Amino acid sequence: MQHFKKLIGDNIYLSPKGISDEETEQFTEWMNDFQVTDYIGRSGQITTLSGEKEWLENSAKNTDNRNFNIIELSNNKLIGTIGLEDFKWIERSAVLGIFIGDKDYRNNGYGTEAIKLLLEYGFKYLNLHSIRLNLIDINERAHRCYLKCGFKDTGRNREAIFLNGKYYDKLHMDILENEFDGDYIRNKNIK
Repeated sequence: MQHFKKLIGDNIYLSPKGISDEETEQFTEWMNDFQVTDYIGRSGQITTLSGEKEWLENSAKNTDNRNFNIIELSNNKLIGTIGLEDFKWIERSAVLGIFIGDKDYRNNGYGTEAIKLLLEYGFKYLNLHSIRLNLIDINERAHRCYLKCGFKDTGRNREAIFLNGKYYDKLHMDILENEFDGDYIRNKNIK
């Protein structure tokens, strides 16, 4: 699996999302794991190798989105994905999505670092004003992470997500460019 070091941090780097057979197999495994999909709203879906390959190929063709693989810096291991999508260029906004698929890398700060790298990229290189996200209210770990990264709660849709026979609230969060202060991209040329 070949990765490219687009945004380098202290422990990880973000590589443009690829469509290799290894990546397709890894993402197919994660997309069939309730530990991953329950929190990203895809547990009701069945993901096949061919379906995931098609999704990755279509995603790669969409030059409006900025989707990255999260790669552990010391061993080049694929551990998850993060991206900005649903760009509104007049409003200068986008939606952030992330998951750490490899269970051994959860709760170790890798998601926080990936989010900070992507926020810096979004605000300082893409000239975004606002980055939004949605999450299920029972995902307390992610909620704490987003708050730590500077996101603010902006609202909720009550009982908007059906999962495992129950309804849960969908939380909305965002961060504005003037609320983000950070210098996390280690490989940038202009300081």
